Amino acid sequence: MIEGKNIICISQTTWHGEFTKSTVQLLSLLAEKNTVVFVEYPFTLKDVVMSLLGKQRAQVSRMLGFKKRIVDEKTDNDAIVKHLVMPPVLPVDFISNESVFKKVFSINAFIYKNQLRKTIKKLKLDDPIIITAYNPMYGLPMIGKLNEFLNVYYCYDGMDTQRHKSRIYNIEQQFCKEVDGIITTSDYLNSKKKKLNPQSYVVKNGVDFKLFVPHAKKIVSSQSSIKKVGYIGTLDFRFDIDIMEYAIKELSQVLFEFTGYLLNHNIKERLSVYKNVSFFKSVKPHEVPELLSKYDLGIIPYKMNEVNKNIYPLKINEYLAVGVPVVMTAFANLTDFKSMVQSAENKNMFKSYIENELKNDNNSLIKKRIEFAKLNSWEGRALEFENVLGKFIKDKYSS
Repeated sequence: MIEGKNIICISQTTWHGEFTKSTVQLLSLLAEKNTVVFVEYPFTLKDVVMSLLGKQRAQVSRMLGFKKRIVDEKTDNDAIVKHLVMPPVLPVDFISNESVFKKVFSINAFIYKNQLRKTIKKLKLDDPIIITAYNPMYGLPMIGKLNEFLNVYYCYDGMDTQRHKSRIYNIEQQFCKEVDGIITTSDYLNSKKKKLNPQSYVVKNGVDFKLFVPHAKKIVSSQSSIKKVGYIGTLDFRFDIDIMEYAIKELSQVLFEFTGYLLNHNIKERLSVYKNVSFFKSVKPHEVPELLSKYDLGIIPYKMNEVNKNIYPLKINEYLAVGVPVVMTAFANLTDFKSMVQSAENKNMFKSYIENELKNDNNSLIKKRIEFAKLNSWEGRALEFENVLGKFIKDKYSS
């Protein structure tokens, strides 16, 4: 158990949002017995302008210092997390010339470092543990600059070029080699990171079981009723439109619902032409359980490519926690779920698995899924996370 520590999280996400975040879940539990500072995703001056124009949502008043940069966020488990919003930084990702990029980004790193130092001084955060959550871009230049006791990289996905272009690969590689330890969310990710840093361990994603279990199914819906298959989550470049379209066409008697933040508009353009398909905007995390419980089956139709091999999807445990069967593409080797989830290697298998699971679901299977998900609660994952942190701390003291 980690107690009485000062923990600063350099995050790649916001604290609030339209989907559950593993970083938020873990830090909320760590905050019960530690001082935790969550550093909001660093927005740029462009984000400020877009927000003022009403085209984006960023906390402009706090970013510009008109309101407090640090506020207390009360978590669902009644802990307090210090929430820090950074000053706006310069947009840099569009810069192709590497030497120009480094010069401009050094200004961003200075702004970031300066604000963190002010926060550390103000809150009297001696010997902080820095946890960089999937943000090596800012994590790397902070190493050794914050009088930190420990530097840990929390990596929950493989790197891609969507945001920071191909330069992010070299930055992350260097970062992995320099940190004291790495915690990943999948065995595949861990196998990659261990080659860069032997102090690499796995803590897989979990589920807020207490939130989901009140909405868990008790019995299979009537066989005579129209079956409903659901997907909830971000609709982005990971999504396999071809496989999904085939299943939708072949299973015209089944309703397919997609709920989430639409980043890849091709998904909606291609699939919404079918009468058995509906799209809905994102819902808040606390609204997810009730929505999932209305499905007869949950799907995870991700592309089977190198990037997606890194994923341990949050939604897999969420589907199971409400008792619905799960069919996914074989995008990752998720051996933990071999007995619980159907993993399809092609479009015919994907369609057939959906058909068979809908036809053969029963009350006993519903109960087994719920019991399985209970073993993957965030409380259990937080304890695993703390145990790994404890090892890193012990190793640091003995070095």
